[in-house]
Amino acid sequence: MSRRLGVLGGTFDPIHYGHLVAAQETHYQLELERVLLVPVGQPPHKLNEPLSPAEHRVRMIELAIEGRPQFALSRVDVDRPGPQYTADTLALLREEWGPDTRLFFIAGSDSLADILHWRAPRQIVREAELAVVRRPGGKVDVDRLARELPGLRDRLHWVQMPLLDISSTGLQARVRQGRPISFFLPPAVEAYILEQGLYR
Repeated sequence: MSRRLGVLGGTFDPIHYGHLVAAQETHYQLELERVLLVPVGQPPHKLNEPLSPAEHRVRMIELAIEGRPQFALSRVDVDRPGPQYTADTLALLREEWGPDTRLFFIAGSDSLADILHWRAPRQIVREAELAVVRRPGGKVDVDRLARELPGLRDRLHWVQMPLLDISSTGLQARVRQGRPISFFLPPAVEAYILEQGLYR
């Protein structure tokens, strides 16, 4: 039987319960062996935005998933020069895990709606199946996407999850404003942010 791996990429600046619930629900609903959390080194769509150093973001992921064997950290992006594109990341993971592994790329419905503007969308659909988490306002014209991306329908899986209106940028703002961030992210991640003076 082939191995089934989820792939959840992002800046994770910081990682929070929205990320973790999406990973957990995909793991459970699609019966995955594991979900790889893949922090991007330099996201192409945020070249001019400030980003915490990769090692801080990696450490926060490690703290968030400690003791959770269904999750694993992948450094495939942070250990290579950027900017990093999803199509290349998936190709490298395919090389690492072998041709028999089924990769499930986890994305929000808002990202799926925009996928034709990503680099090499056809390659993304070839390399991985899409595990799409429904987001409010993320209306997707699947018919139009399927015309542009052959085979998309057979490789599309919808993942249901509760609405958690949490964003990394919102948490950064809360830290700057001196507002509490408890209950938005794991306690160990909160402690790390405060200890390291991140987002101040």
